[in-house]
Amino acid sequence: MTTQLEKLQTALGTALGDRVSTTVALGEITLEVNAANYYGVMQTLRDDPTLGFDQLIDLCGVDYLNYGDGIWEGQRFAAVSHLLSVKHNWRVRVRAFCADDDMPLLPSVTPLWRAVNWYEREAFDMFGILFENHNDLRRILTDYGFIGHPFRKDFPVSGYVEMRYDPEQKRVIYQPVTIEPRENVPRVIREETYGIK
Repeated sequence: MTTQLEKLQTALGTALGDRVSTTVALGEITLEVNAANYYGVMQTLRDDPTLGFDQLIDLCGVDYLNYGDGIWEGQRFAAVSHLLSVKHNWRVRVRAFCADDDMPLLPSVTPLWRAVNWYEREAFDMFGILFENHNDLRRILTDYGFIGHPFRKDFPVSGYVEMRYDPEQKRVIYQPVTIEPRENVPRVIREETYGIK
């Protein structure tokens, strides 16, 4: 008797062939796809009746800089999507790697699922991943004048600029960060009788 996971794996293999690589871990299937095949694979996942992934639940950006204690040798940026098929009651994760680390770019899947609009904007805002043919790709969480992408692993913790209200100019102004960088080393202080009754 085949399980639901095995049925899904077979259906994915038949529909997608060698356009993806498949991993199964902890009862979940992850499909890895390159940027060139991303849109076609996502369209097949939605339109193929044997798959029927009619809902995109989530999309987020990922920065793999220093991943796995720095032994990661793949591309730096990826977009990870979670899809749901209501008809078949199964889920799949799709990880699409951007081809260029200096200008991470993927095709937008907003024509396939309208719900992905704000998710792609968030991945752009936080990680700098560009989505080609997105009709409104602008910042969604940070200020319009914000410099950089705060979820990138090389973004400084204190940022580049700070804003404050200037009472003389009677407006909010931006200025370089005035906080001195420091390294906090936690110090554990316990009583000598700690844990002893």
